Amino acid sequence: MIEIDGSQGEGGGQVLRTALALSLVTQQPFCLHNIRAKRPKPGLMRQHLACVNAARRIAPGSRAAQASGAQVGLGSQTLVFQPQAVVPGAYDFAIGSAGSTMLVLQTVLWPLTLAGAPSELRLSGGTHGAMAPTSHFMQALSALLGQGCSIELRQAGFYPTGGGEVMVRIEPRSWAMPCELGQRGALLRVEATALHAGLPAHVAERWLEVVQQRLGWATDVLHNRSQRAGTGSGGALILHAQFEHCFEQATVYAKRGVNAEGLAQDACEAMQAYLRHDAPVGEHLADQLMLPAALSECPVRYRCTLATGHVRTNAQTINAFLPDAIGLEATASSGCLVLGNRHFKRA
Repeated sequence: MIEIDGSQGEGGGQVLRTALALSLVTQQPFCLHNIRAKRPKPGLMRQHLACVNAARRIAPGSRAAQASGAQVGLGSQTLVFQPQAVVPGAYDFAIGSAGSTMLVLQTVLWPLTLAGAPSELRLSGGTHGAMAPTSHFMQALSALLGQGCSIELRQAGFYPTGGGEVMVRIEPRSWAMPCELGQRGALLRVEATALHAGLPAHVAERWLEVVQQRLGWATDVLHNRSQRAGTGSGGALILHAQFEHCFEQATVYAKRGVNAEGLAQDACEAMQAYLRHDAPVGEHLADQLMLPAALSECPVRYRCTLATGHVRTNAQTINAFLPDAIGLEATASSGCLVLGNRHFKRA
């Protein structure tokens, strides 16, 4: 039984998701204490409980309970998880309200990728919200890895209503993770997507005008994408820069009472900060690459702009299941070098 302190590092929900994924992959049980201890509302919330339930569904017979033996539920601050074999297939996961569909996908993606047969997932809930990767980001990540995972956004879902839907098909094959990712390579394309539902039409137009003025991006890479208003009002501005060896995204979300131009300026500043740095991997991508790096068939090295608390905590959690699989080294340019070694042998 692997013991994990959920208050370590940034003390959020990523510890839970990484632990569930690696428990299923390695078939090692774990006990997680102090779940989300550093969040304003500690313990499992709806989307975290959805991750636990999703892990149990793809591995029938897996047991999840509190350390006391009581049933796990909303607010639970301990979790004992005992995994069983992962079964690929068709699954429907309804997270409820605007709970993040992509965080549930994070939990089940790699266990199903290694399960030996295709799987199809339908996820409903939030698709674009703060503190979670968007479906656009996960699409780009899968393409970068050559993973054989297709992610189709059928309907965007924004906070607080949700109502989004994403279809995912996972092929059981090796991924082409770059063993050495030290340079971005040539800039291949850029694009800005204003995704919105139930907002005044001028909001998205103002977002894109700021992008054009601030970044100098041409009009043919500025996309105004309206969604059905029945899912509730909301919107996101997603800036994407695709390089030869990597990508970066900067995303902001519509907020009541916050100036549209100010939000777009925030997204542009985030993209410009990345472009000024010479490391190829941004801070959010650095976090998302860590698990596939630990499970890679070859040793992996990549340079990132910043080793956030999220990155360091994720590394600690991975190393609890795969000792010394991930190493972090500071670099001269104030960034970080992530080392993923071959400690996992695929069946």
